[in-house]
Amino acid sequence: MHEHVSDEYVKRAQREGYRARAAYKLIEIDDKDHLIKPGMTIVDLGAAPGSWSQVAVQRLKGNGRVIALDLLDMQPLAGVEFIQGDFREDEILLQLENKLAERQVDLVIADMAPNISGISVVDQAKAAYLTELALEFSIKWLKPGGHFLVKVFAGSGFDEIVKSMRDYFEKVVTRKPKASRDRSSEVYLLGLKRKG
Repeated sequence: MHEHVSDEYVKRAQREGYRARAAYKLIEIDDKDHLIKPGMTIVDLGAAPGSWSQVAVQRLKGNGRVIALDLLDMQPLAGVEFIQGDFREDEILLQLENKLAERQVDLVIADMAPNISGISVVDQAKAAYLTELALEFSIKWLKPGGHFLVKVFAGSGFDEIVKSMRDYFEKVVTRKPKASRDRSSEVYLLGLKRKG
């Protein structure tokens, strides 16, 4: 608790009006890789409490669309269409696909994490499954040249995910933003330019 309260990113998020410190992870990655541009359609998977959607909306500068999805409820956010539900369920996925109305997307961002059980083998498998689902969605819905940013946990299954992403993207890079805690095994994989 003390670590959270004294965390510089937590304090900064409170000062700057972001819903969570995670905003700075996306800000740092976007500053480096220039993923978000006005006019884009962006899907934010695992969006609650909404800090990544906040960053996306700001950087679209009033021109574009953000569709966010999460199992948890999310307070309304101007410029964001929100679907509450479990991304693993076909019915929820269908709701998301209906919102897209057959239009492809420019960017998929996924900061999803499973409910942690504390059993690392189980948690690793759950996290890998969410990543695979997010990748499947991206492969189906990203337009050629579109990008995919996903949180993964270093460990078993990591190399397989990188390998699968390389089949579909021109370049796959790893990002560990400063706002990501050192002791956390999370890293972000970025698939740049969906192959046509």
